[in-house]
Amino acid sequence: MPDFPAPDMRHPVILPDGAAHEGTVFLSAAIAHPRWRIGDYTYASAHRPPDDWATHLAPYLYEFSPETLTLGKFCQIADGVSFLTASANHRHDGFSTFPFAIFGGPHEGRASMPGPGPDTVIGHDVWIGQGAVVLPGAMIGAGCIIGARAVVGGRIPPYSVVAGNPGRVVRVRFVPGIVARLLALQWWDWPIATILAHEAAICGADLPRLEAAAQSLPKVPNGS
Repeated sequence: MPDFPAPDMRHPVILPDGAAHEGTVFLSAAIAHPRWRIGDYTYASAHRPPDDWATHLAPYLYEFSPETLTLGKFCQIADGVSFLTASANHRHDGFSTFPFAIFGGPHEGRASMPGPGPDTVIGHDVWIGQGAVVLPGAMIGAGCIIGARAVVGGRIPPYSVVAGNPGRVVRVRFVPGIVARLLALQWWDWPIATILAHEAAICGADLPRLEAAAQSLPKVPNGS
């Protein structure tokens, strides 16, 4: 088995000349922000790499924001993706949406400021395509594919394909029985060496082989 990048390696893609590809990063290594939760091996790419990946991807998620942004393991985030988290919102239940707190004084408790909004949660092995926008409070299930330029909010079932504005589920990747077996399998929690040893089965949709492999993994005690 060849060497593989550790999840805390900033630039996992090495070019033929031996240089690191600056435009691709494992986000757990590139972002140190108290409101982000990032799973191992989740990466983002940008044609023009930013100095600050957290602000580049989620410009309204501040260190003092009440909400969090969670990304599962093995997610793939294309260039131009934006996460519009809840701190981007304005109050919209009154006669004006204007944030009058900009004129000075304390923000907390101001009538023009919205209350805390929901967290945004992205499951494991989610592919978010070029230029997609994820709206505040989106809950995207494991294995989803979000199409280029899609604008996605709400709860998206696992292994759905979403496209358009507003984003709609245009199809499901697998029948419900297969989805249930995949969610029970949780291959993304396996040791990386085991995952790579079964790359062909994962990418070739060989579920019986993966289930057989899962039986050979060490059992994790309950409550651990």
